[in-house]
Amino acid sequence: MVMIGIDPHKASHTAVALDDAHRPLGRPRVDAGKTTTRALRAWAGQWPQRCWAVEGANGLGRLLAQQLVAAGEDVVDVPAKLAARVRVLNTGHGRKTDAADALSVATAALHQPDLRRVTAEDYTAALRLLSDRRDHLNEDRRRTVNRLHVLLRDLHPGGARRQLSADHAASLLRTIRPTTPVDVERKTVARELLTDVRRLDKALADNRKRCAAAVEASGTALTRILGISEVLAAKIISHTGDIRRFRTADHYGSYTGTAPVEASSGDVRRHRLNRGGNRSLNNALHLAARTQLNHHEGAQRHHARKIAEVKTPDEAFRSLKRQLAKVVYRQLKADRERVLLT
Repeated sequence: MVMIGIDPHKASHTAVALDDAHRPLGRPRVDAGKTTTRALRAWAGQWPQRCWAVEGANGLGRLLAQQLVAAGEDVVDVPAKLAARVRVLNTGHGRKTDAADALSVATAALHQPDLRRVTAEDYTAALRLLSDRRDHLNEDRRRTVNRLHVLLRDLHPGGARRQLSADHAASLLRTIRPTTPVDVERKTVARELLTDVRRLDKALADNRKRCAAAVEASGTALTRILGISEVLAAKIISHTGDIRRFRTADHYGSYTGTAPVEASSGDVRRHRLNRGGNRSLNNALHLAARTQLNHHEGAQRHHARKIAEVKTPDEAFRSLKRQLAKVVYRQLKADRERVLLT
């Protein structure tokens, strides 16, 4: 088996081929364009038994990885951190060059047989686009509303209420009669910001409808779990990807950052808060768990039981979130099995 490591860039891609004995067999550099995949496959045709290792197949190398998969090639995703570790531990000068990076990617792939196999994009990619777009829209709206708050504070005694809606801001602006040229300009800018808020509100509403349609089309039953809306379901599914890559619920809990991290020493057994994992997934589970704690009797009993075990409220809530992660894992597994059966 020949492993071909790829160091992708916007304008070019550098490849290095290694055999099982880690001997370099070739090192081409091709420009990124319409003929990139064809050129790379023509060069690699001399090795029928081959596998491509692309650094960042979910990032900068996404397009090339998807083109190779579409052409019937076997492709694995090598995380940039893993390739960097290999390069640092390599003998030699340790300089960072495209060829050295590609060599590190190929070497990492030869030593890590459990790397994620790249597959053709499916509905999860569309859900990820919708989820990321919603995050960006929410960030833009938050910044715009904050700027509007500042202007209203300078235009109106006491400013505006904290939870500011477009309608409330509009009604407030209608009562303001600026008396100085500066205040006239402030009110003009505030109206422009109000227009931006209305546009973002419309975009968020449209995004919610598209999320609901995409989640329904996916066939998941995740929204049957109390606290998980179509928006949260889109985020959970898209950031989880193929649930089969997680061997157990504990593995999934570690990925979501809901499983505690052991910090034992000697005879002292203890665990600490996990601040790692996928923070987007962690946030989605946090919001769903908060809703369950307010409206679900089972969640409330679990939380009360942990408090009775002399846990702090935060520890009890983290335990609830961990249990919710297990429920989500089982539901995603069931969804996957149902798809395979059909």
